[in-house]
Amino acid sequence: MPSFVVHGGKPLRGQVAIGGSKNAALPILAATLLTDQKCVIKNVPDIEDIHTMLTIMKSLGAEFSFQNHTLEIQTRQIEQGKIPENLACKMRASILLLGALVARTGYAKLPYPGGCVLGSRPIDTHEGVLRQLGVNRLPGKENEVIFEGGPHAGEVVLSEFSVTGTENAILAAALTEGQTVIRLAAVEPHVQDLCRFLKALGVNVFGIGTHTIKIKNRPDQKLHGATYSITPDYLEAGTFVLAAALTGGDVVVKNVIPHDLDALWNLLKEMGVNFEIKGKKVHVRPTGKIKACKRLQTNVFPGYPTDLQPPFVVLMTQAEGESFVHETLFEGRFAYFPDLIKMSAKIKILDPHEAIISGPVKLAGGKVKSWDIRAGAAMILAALAAEGETEVCDIHYIDRGYERFDEKLRKLGADIVRLP
Repeated sequence: MPSFVVHGGKPLRGQVAIGGSKNAALPILAATLLTDQKCVIKNVPDIEDIHTMLTIMKSLGAEFSFQNHTLEIQTRQIEQGKIPENLACKMRASILLLGALVARTGYAKLPYPGGCVLGSRPIDTHEGVLRQLGVNRLPGKENEVIFEGGPHAGEVVLSEFSVTGTENAILAAALTEGQTVIRLAAVEPHVQDLCRFLKALGVNVFGIGTHTIKIKNRPDQKLHGATYSITPDYLEAGTFVLAAALTGGDVVVKNVIPHDLDALWNLLKEMGVNFEIKGKKVHVRPTGKIKACKRLQTNVFPGYPTDLQPPFVVLMTQAEGESFVHETLFEGRFAYFPDLIKMSAKIKILDPHEAIISGPVKLAGGKVKSWDIRAGAAMILAALAAEGETEVCDIHYIDRGYERFDEKLRKLGADIVRLP
């Protein structure tokens, strides 16, 4: 199995450009199924999850070319029932095909979706959303989901601020005649980007960035193709900002939308991290000693993102005093703690959602694993700050979410090598 070997202790220096958002690209790829016209999507990250999604869409009849971060894709006809189970079980985002398929064909049959193991992740929210639009789940095999019925306009109230649940509601309602109101909608940047893409296709979407989204379509409405550029990945941006702060580096992170990370900036200021925001650039400078974080609590946007909790916890290990972390969204998000403790981190686990991190400590190298995409990135960051050699295994998770992560780090001066 491939792994990364990192020799730590070197401050990162230089500039790094942030790519397109994985979490925006995946629902936008699903949204291209809503039209039979060609779509050109730019700034698409060249990562494993994108290639998996494209292979799934090819089995549905999509034709595409993907090079230099530009995707040209068209699905003239949809053919269902051919999605390989081994692909759908690789990632949670395959669930996003439900909304687009029932919108265009009135029917969807998919293998049960997979993805990172972050605790209980049922599809009840998606089933509830589709049921409110007149789409019902049919009996099927244990490892598949089947939905039937053409969505109709109406009101959808989500049971939680679910990102993919909101996206499926938007996709399912995109072709309905009349007005659909989606309440308690998630407002993450990638949800907003999906809405902007749908507007480019000709869908009348209102309330973008609010918890109430309205879709108003005329009876004769027909979608066309579009050319669109994916929003920058604020999670990748946050990861590199934290890597720079953790190593005492001097790094300019480019192509950042600062307001997407307001919660991160507040915490970094509290800890005394030296950084400056100018336009779409964030300059992290050497800080020296950093203060403990009184409370990191993950939340739905615009709160602190759960996906940036693991790398932030690594930063906490280098802060003076006790830092407190409260993970509100996933009960399995602390799965990486034993590996971080193996590297000499001082972590007191209070319960599956709360922990105290004491610092500063000298992290020690060793052999650790990636538990999911973001925990994998956190292990790389820990290795960058550690003394000696660290081997990070199961790096396929990292490749799912970060494009050329090791190459970008090497350009910043990191000693990181990929082993086959």
